[in-house]
Amino acid sequence: MTQVRPSEQMRDLGVVQNGAPVLTEPALAFDLPADREAAEKTIEQLHHAMERIGQVHPFAKGMGLAAPQIGIGRAAALVQPPESDTPAIVLLNPRITDSSRDEDEQYEGCLSFFDVRGLVPRPLRITVETTTLDGQVATTTYHRGLARLIYHEIDHLDGLLYTARMRTGIDPIPVEEYRQTGHSWAYKQ
Repeated sequence: MTQVRPSEQMRDLGVVQNGAPVLTEPALAFDLPADREAAEKTIEQLHHAMERIGQVHPFAKGMGLAAPQIGIGRAAALVQPPESDTPAIVLLNPRITDSSRDEDEQYEGCLSFFDVRGLVPRPLRITVETTTLDGQVATTTYHRGLARLIYHEIDHLDGLLYTARMRTGIDPIPVEEYRQTGHSWAYKQ
């Protein structure tokens, strides 16, 4: 019996894989509220994709999915916090407006190349400005693991993969060597 690689499994679930141009191009912003229908459709497609993915892989650290990862070059992403009863965070036209100088380095995975995990430095706090469906601007501050997840998805919308954030000389490790699957990120109190 042949073992299906994690990246093949994600591809089969509709996740665009590393090497596709849509993953390296900045996503097109929505003109809200004029593009409301397109934004709602994109959010719905992201929800459906996250449901499919969540049925085959548990995400103890939470999960994010950006529209380019399902082949839609628009500035939308969803982030499901680790607490499964918490609704997914909708990010439309997100922009980081502030971040802490304090950062840490943790392993991240990406559904678009799920065979490896990479050690990525990120700020412990970020402030994000998004656009609501009715065209209003909303600002929210996120901390620690949730800040990491959201920053990762915003990078996708800017055409960046987490490997671009890794320190020079540090390479991703094969998922088989990664020992933190099923566990939350650890933070000092």
